[in-house]
Amino acid sequence: MKRVLLLLAGAMFLSACANQGGKNDRVRYSSNPIVEGWYADPEGIVYDSLYWIFPTRSDEYGKQVFFDCFSSPDLVNWSKHGNIIDTAEVKWARHAMWAPGVMERDGKYYLFFSANDIQDGSETGGIGVSVADRPEGPYKDLLGKPMINEIVHGAQPIDQFVFRDNDSTCYMFYGGWGHCNVVLLNDDFTGIRPFPDGEVYREVTPEGYTEGPFMFKKDGKYYFMWSEGGWGGPDYRVAYAIAHHPLGPFERIGTILQQNPDVATGAGHHSVIRKPGSDDWYIVYHRRPLSETHHNHRATCIDRMEFDENGYIKPVEITFRGVEANPL
Repeated sequence: MKRVLLLLAGAMFLSACANQGGKNDRVRYSSNPIVEGWYADPEGIVYDSLYWIFPTRSDEYGKQVFFDCFSSPDLVNWSKHGNIIDTAEVKWARHAMWAPGVMERDGKYYLFFSANDIQDGSETGGIGVSVADRPEGPYKDLLGKPMINEIVHGAQPIDQFVFRDNDSTCYMFYGGWGHCNVVLLNDDFTGIRPFPDGEVYREVTPEGYTEGPFMFKKDGKYYFMWSEGGWGGPDYRVAYAIAHHPLGPFERIGTILQQNPDVATGAGHHSVIRKPGSDDWYIVYHRRPLSETHHNHRATCIDRMEFDENGYIKPVEITFRGVEANPL
């Protein structure tokens, strides 16, 4: 019996070491994917001393009728918040609810989304906005109709991302079908307003752009990122540009996230999280496990994102390990 107990204790110790990365590295890691289930297009943000991820449910269009979200105190332990908004609340949305974009303002939490996969301006659909008192909802449709229901400059109204600059100006970048537009949001997020020159929709499409725009600011420079390639294929990837103004011009620098045939394919449609008060940067993205070929079998993952001495983004290593715990 004593020998059995010793063996069990040894096994438990080895298991604990494995979970912590090895005997000389006692830090837990998130592992990739970070949550169970098929989720894509993840938007990451920090709210209320928690990390949050708002993804698309990766499924047939007809089953994409709600959103879930996830929260974590440390990037490792994630809690699911189910059905934070659905088509029962958004009366004009029928299906294809995609790519949440999130933002807090004046104590309210806003969730932007696209719905219905519209193919021309005669259909109801496009980009909508909802609001809640808490990050996990429940969210209420703010307008009762889409905010953007038009196809302008060839950009399908999907994949919206809201960027708030230091002066509190909120820019919304969006667009599929190889075109990216940017608009200015009004102060209460109920609509868009013209730029100073009177233009309402400004096209800012960089070379290679397919969809999934994202922007962050670092050291006074604007990093504009997007997805390239086919979303259902293995060549989906992320590229970026650096500009001195949020409206560009955006000259493509290169690819920083892509498939690794030894890990996963179709790595793209990402967002970026920075731990406040630190230089710790993370890229949250979806990818397709090597065992999967169906276009809807996409899983949400997280890996570190680093910069070189000149401020350029280093190519991201996609991993099974994920990232180490980093409590807020």
